[in-house]
Amino acid sequence: MPSYVKYLKCSRCGRMYYLDEKPIICRNNDLGRLDIYYDYEKVKESMTKDKLAKRPFYQWRYRELMPVANGRNIVTLGEGGTPLIKARRLAEKLGVKNLFLKDETRNPTGSFKDRGMSVSVSMALEFGYKVTVTASSGNAAAALAAYSAKAGLETYAFVIEEAGYGKVAQLLFYGAKVFRVKGLGQEDPTVKMMKMTYEKYGWYPSPSFGPFNPYQIEGPKAISYEIVEQLKWDIPDWVFVPVGAAALLTSVWKGFRDFRELGFISDLPRLVAIQSTGNAPFVKAWKEKAEPFKIKPWPKPETIATGLEDPYPWDHDGGLKALEETRGLAEAVSDDLILEAMRLLAKYEGIFAEPSGVASLAGYMKLLENGTIDKEDTVVILITGHGLKDPEIVKKVSGDAPKIEPKLEDFEKTLNNYYGVSLN
Repeated sequence: MPSYVKYLKCSRCGRMYYLDEKPIICRNNDLGRLDIYYDYEKVKESMTKDKLAKRPFYQWRYRELMPVANGRNIVTLGEGGTPLIKARRLAEKLGVKNLFLKDETRNPTGSFKDRGMSVSVSMALEFGYKVTVTASSGNAAAALAAYSAKAGLETYAFVIEEAGYGKVAQLLFYGAKVFRVKGLGQEDPTVKMMKMTYEKYGWYPSPSFGPFNPYQIEGPKAISYEIVEQLKWDIPDWVFVPVGAAALLTSVWKGFRDFRELGFISDLPRLVAIQSTGNAPFVKAWKEKAEPFKIKPWPKPETIATGLEDPYPWDHDGGLKALEETRGLAEAVSDDLILEAMRLLAKYEGIFAEPSGVASLAGYMKLLENGTIDKEDTVVILITGHGLKDPEIVKKVSGDAPKIEPKLEDFEKTLNNYYGVSLN
């Protein structure tokens, strides 16, 4: 199957590129994202509802809307095809009618980042690279390392000092060379290290934000495609998205736009961007109607949602356009509400997610409480990462299990003292 990419265009300066130039970063060095434009008329000839119905339900069923030209370069671990779960028990608890959870914890390395890194590593192969490098809070690096391992590429990963050990352990097992970088603040030190190394050594940069790699942002678009198919070619009223760099928000928006261009849907759902109050540069920019590319970094990120600790939202321009075009919203939530969302999601729906992965649910709970979201609205919430990604935080929240002697009386006594339950 040929590539359906027409060209790439810098979101900031407008400079155009073509795939045979092997573009990654705008040559004007203005940190604009190279947005990819497809030939939708040709896509329509190859991708129809009937043809899609015959394809396996995973990310690459939408290959026409991905940039890889040579199918032999596709690197996949079976990412995508995640369930859209109707959250009946949680909906009853919250007093709502139509609540759906897009469970991205089911991806191979436990987060939605697998979608983007599948595409990114495929393009690294297509362009002939041997070494990949990333800047990450953990999940994107783990995904990159996994797909690079599958492709036989070497990986260097610069992660924030606070990255959870669950993520670091994944990286080490995949064979990545991992470095915790100190100094998270006005400047992201992991991005600084990534830039210095790819510029000096000629490595392939692959973080999960657009200005340094335009291809990874194409993978999560499939989340939107899948939601439309899973809702029987319909759209929800709202989609809640956790935001760090705003790449996922941009991807989800682009996905729905793709399907509208193909005539599969006629409108777009309203998108909601959720950040932690401990690091909310994108939400602040949205509420203050800040001019794109003039957003100031968050001075000192501090939140249990470490996956959302990007001090600067690299894809804010795409994210702001997404909210504007969909009449969307942006809101920040407290760590306490994020923890409550973690508990409710696990208790009522059996989904164990990390703090970053449930910030979206916390945002829904806040906007539901203040009356912004109607209880009758159909809502999809993206749950983006597995709870075992941050075991240290999980332990702080849940505590540990009590130790007992192998005696019935000790069991009954501890059950009563620790859990407040009496069987007598």
